[in-house]
Amino acid sequence: MSDTTGRTQGAGYEIGVSKTVPYPVADVWELITSPEGIALWLGEGADLTPTRGAPYRTADGTVGEVRGYRELDRVRVTARPAGWDHDTTMQVTVSASGPGRTQVRFHQEWLAGPEERVRQRAHWKDVMAAVERALAAPNE
Repeated sequence: MSDTTGRTQGAGYEIGVSKTVPYPVADVWELITSPEGIALWLGEGADLTPTRGAPYRTADGTVGEVRGYRELDRVRVTARPAGWDHDTTMQVTVSASGPGRTQVRFHQEWLAGPEERVRQRAHWKDVMAAVERALAAPNE
């Protein structure tokens, strides 16, 4: 992987992870925006108010604010994890991908460089796997 992989002109380094899951959009949205789901992708203790500019804080010290919240579509937030010297922007989107199927996308931009991008790619893959497990749990 070159040092410029994932580098954009306008948003620094970025990473995206997506997966189509066999659940309707409403079910996926309900999980993603529930306290359990928010803990999976944003961190324990975060309480997101669906209002632009609303601040949040996680139990591990990440701070940020809501940048966008579109029901049954997307949540966009800024984040500054504890120990980071810069903000990043994260977004989760859900969209129908056929009957009873949803594409889930996690996207993060304004990463500091290629090493941070590699770490966050692994992080988002782990998050996606956790979301899949949580979606499957009620059906097991």
